[in-house]
Amino acid sequence: MGKRIVIDPITRIEGHLKIEVEIENGKVKDAWCSGQMFRGIEMMLKGRDPRDAHHFVQRSCGVCTYVHALASVKAVEDACNITIPENARLIRNLMHGAQFQHDHLVHFYHLHALDWVDIVSALDADPLKTAKLSGNVSGRPQNSEYFKGVQEKLKSFVASGQLGPFNNGYWGHSAYVLPPEANLMATAHYLEALQLQAKAARMHAIFGGKNPHPQFLVVGGVTSVADLNVDRIAEFETIWKETRAFVDEIYIPDLLAVASFYKDWGDIGGNNNAFLAYGDFANDVAEKNKLMPAGFIRKDLEVEEMNPDKVTEDVTRAWYEKGTPKHPFNGETNPIQGETHYNTDDKYSWIKAPRYDGLAAEVGPLSRVLIAYGKKDPAATKAVDGVLKKLGVGADALFSTLGRTAARGVETQLIGNAMGSWIDNLKSNIAKGDKKTYQSWEMPDKGKGFGLNDVPRGALGHWIEIEDGRIKNYQYVVPSTWNFGPTDAKGNKGPVERSLIGTPIADASKPLEVLRTVHSYDPCIACAVHVIDPHTNGTYKVQVI
Repeated sequence: MGKRIVIDPITRIEGHLKIEVEIENGKVKDAWCSGQMFRGIEMMLKGRDPRDAHHFVQRSCGVCTYVHALASVKAVEDACNITIPENARLIRNLMHGAQFQHDHLVHFYHLHALDWVDIVSALDADPLKTAKLSGNVSGRPQNSEYFKGVQEKLKSFVASGQLGPFNNGYWGHSAYVLPPEANLMATAHYLEALQLQAKAARMHAIFGGKNPHPQFLVVGGVTSVADLNVDRIAEFETIWKETRAFVDEIYIPDLLAVASFYKDWGDIGGNNNAFLAYGDFANDVAEKNKLMPAGFIRKDLEVEEMNPDKVTEDVTRAWYEKGTPKHPFNGETNPIQGETHYNTDDKYSWIKAPRYDGLAAEVGPLSRVLIAYGKKDPAATKAVDGVLKKLGVGADALFSTLGRTAARGVETQLIGNAMGSWIDNLKSNIAKGDKKTYQSWEMPDKGKGFGLNDVPRGALGHWIEIEDGRIKNYQYVVPSTWNFGPTDAKGNKGPVERSLIGTPIADASKPLEVLRTVHSYDPCIACAVHVIDPHTNGTYKVQVI
């Protein structure tokens, strides 16, 4: 038996996640993902008015709040056979696009970049050489004085005995390979992105009233009719353009520059078993055509049509009462009573194990980009081929930690570009005097429906059953449940567990390589689980950021 290490908690994520790996001969031989909290919102919703559900479920998380509300109202609209107005579709798309622009920028710079960028190394950089590097790779080059100023800020952090937001890293780890100048450039853009993300978040407040937990969604449309004026739309458009410019001129060049030093990660962290996408950003109110297409990949790049009837959840290795795999319409959320025990040979997580057609499917940016690429979508194909050519790698490199990180940048651009047409269409409708944003409807005595979105972290589905005008059953399966779910009854591991196997580990006391793959999925464990379980069990703990 190899050496086991436990990383608990995993930080730079949302929620409480524990990762245990077994290392043998310098590589991960086995891995286990454990969600350390229980989410009981499904139980809270029973007996409530379906129109209130989205207010509850969006509080699963303080990050991806809008997307849960959107999936919830879509589930009720499906159950009640409601078609929303065109303006409501456009505003929902714009708000969802804003979520992607904000979320992916924050992930790359503030959650994932420090797995690749050695902040302390930036102290040794030559600001003049850094400016030259910036001129070669960035669409917005900066001069040496700018980089010298950033370096001085870092020096002041170190002189004070701390690194502020960069404290407690594995600085100097042998797995860091960027030269000091690249580290300084990335650090400077980290700080710039901190300022931009605050501004990008305002896009949600313009049409949604506030962020997080915007309040503009209702079953039947949106309540943003008072915001359909020239000034409000212009404000949204201005922030969108600034964010898009940062993506094009800094984010994507940084992504490609960093990736060029880590091409070996095109063979690490892969999961080529199955990929699932529900698709999103409807081009019509009937949602027959979407910017990001739905699909399922079982092998290679052969795309099958997605069928939501094939979704089930297994609870064999999770802390729930025994039961057979169930479709969400028949799903149950019955936590085991009494004390929970962490045992990798038995039950070890509060996260259920979703399966599509019996397979553990990865969801998220890589799945969406692979499916769009497999369907030969023109924009996606051009973007992916451009990245592969720039890096000088083949399509096989997509099935990796490097591919997963690159896919997030690709779709940030694709969605950001599409937002311009939605803004123009909204302007056109208003110019024609069309300000309708809501479709009236009546609550049926009975009904069943589901709402499927593809959100920054992956495929999100909400399922509802209505009886006597009230919620009889409510289940939702979130992206991090798909990715971080445990082993199922057949012994099939979840996507992240499988992705970690084979990862090389240079220093078991500083498992930076494990963090790279885990963070590439952008975990949001708060969405997957809720109410803390105080009982943990570990054999070896390490400090992480």
